[in-house]
Amino acid sequence: MNVFGKYAQYYDLLYRDKDYDGEVRFIDELIKKNAPNANHLLELGCGTGIHAEKLAEAGYSVHGVDLSAEMLKYAEKRIQYLPVKETQRLSFSCGDIRQFRHGRRFDAVISLFHVMSYQTEDKDLTAVCDTVKQHLKPKGIFIFDCWYGPAVLTDRPVLRVKKFENQQIEMIRIAEPLMHANENIVDVNYTVWIKDKNSSKVEEIKETHRIRYWFMPEIKSLLGDSGFDLVGTGEWMTSEIPGFGTWGVYFVCQKK
Repeated sequence: MNVFGKYAQYYDLLYRDKDYDGEVRFIDELIKKNAPNANHLLELGCGTGIHAEKLAEAGYSVHGVDLSAEMLKYAEKRIQYLPVKETQRLSFSCGDIRQFRHGRRFDAVISLFHVMSYQTEDKDLTAVCDTVKQHLKPKGIFIFDCWYGPAVLTDRPVLRVKKFENQQIEMIRIAEPLMHANENIVDVNYTVWIKDKNSSKVEEIKETHRIRYWFMPEIKSLLGDSGFDLVGTGEWMTSEIPGFGTWGVYFVCQKK
């Protein structure tokens, strides 16, 4: 799970086309529907802090946690350029979300962009659920999304190439998937080439991201055993009923 090392410095460029504004509106709707009085959020796997920043703009106080110190450097840097009222609503910690303990409770816990799919074993998901339970107020909610098994097996991962550039660099990323049929795991092997436009120097980065796809019955079972009721689920960003074409599914859980 120790990924996003050198890759971290290029993360925001790689995902500059991601609809963060739309995703935060969607999360805001889910929170207001299921916990209308929620103000204080814990985000597990916050990355470079873009979701947290935009949630702070929407009025939430957010504490973000991430395993990657490199990713958090960019999250902390982001704070420096925000209005004071938003800066005061944001804080970050470096830690393993399976073991993290903050010492306070929150109205809601969120974990976005498939962070839960990085929990590749049942014990990992159970440990994260325990972290969530320790940090939620009574009847608090937990919202997360993940890769959805029926869609992954129907429309299997394939090699993908993406190109990016800004004023300083040109970048090519190749993602080569390797599926492990008996583990419900996909190893996404990334090779990234970055060319400095001024010096023409080329840097190569290789990382493997091990991703687990989940199925509805096992999610329900693990959540139930961990002390949560599943109160809502649907296709990410649409809330349609998940099916064979639904790669991303969200779950809304309530602490019993």
